[in-house]
Amino acid sequence: MLGVLVIIAMIVSASRPAKADDTDEAKLGAQLFAQLKSQGEIVKTSPLYATLAPIASAITKVVQPQYPYPIHFYIVHENQPNAFAAPGGNVYVIDSLMYFVHNTQELAGTLCHETSHLLHHDSVNLMKRNDAIRARAIAATILLGPTVGTALAMTAIAQLDSNHYSREAEEAADLKGADTCAAAGYDPWGLVWLFQDFSAANLKTPPEILSDHPNNAHRIAQLKAHFAANPSVFGAFNPDPKSASPLNPPKNEAEQFLR
Repeated sequence: MLGVLVIIAMIVSASRPAKADDTDEAKLGAQLFAQLKSQGEIVKTSPLYATLAPIASAITKVVQPQYPYPIHFYIVHENQPNAFAAPGGNVYVIDSLMYFVHNTQELAGTLCHETSHLLHHDSVNLMKRNDAIRARAIAATILLGPTVGTALAMTAIAQLDSNHYSREAEEAADLKGADTCAAAGYDPWGLVWLFQDFSAANLKTPPEILSDHPNNAHRIAQLKAHFAANPSVFGAFNPDPKSASPLNPPKNEAEQFLR
């Protein structure tokens, strides 16, 4: 019951109109972190952090000056490959994602996309303007209990009655993510390869980065157009996935969910 009250408080605190308020955003992020931590969902120690850390560090150096709160990356355990950005600066990386991606550039692309949602304050803005999602989220939490899935729904990050970020927000996160990857030294074509891999995979539920508004082919076309329009930024990067760097995460129990 406590978990339900915490999540409901998160929703109510986001009910004021207008654009995202920094105080609300920090509070929402802190409450979600406390919720996940209290339920033991956050992986405190894992060899996967050694794989994640250098990529996250390079991306943080680019994004942090543009964002008012400290950015942190945490690993959580779920079967479905995914990652999500929460209000207040935390980016949560599902461990199975690190076994799904084919290379370092695809993982970097995912993280760059998610940090774009931080910079654009997408989750908070969506919560504040969509009362229907909040109402259904309360009902879903009471019925299902405060799990990782319902906690994500509360912050308008995961799938909830087919309501996701808008098409414009997802496309903006793709393009900003590509810019971030380029600035961090990671080939932004990793995002294109990632969408191609997800298209080829047989996943029961698409991860947040593949929310169902823009289809993969359209998003790939948008990225390619963005690259072509900015040759000074993207011209030096190789579109051939054979040029990618292997990720090679350490083997653990999450590997049973790979490809």
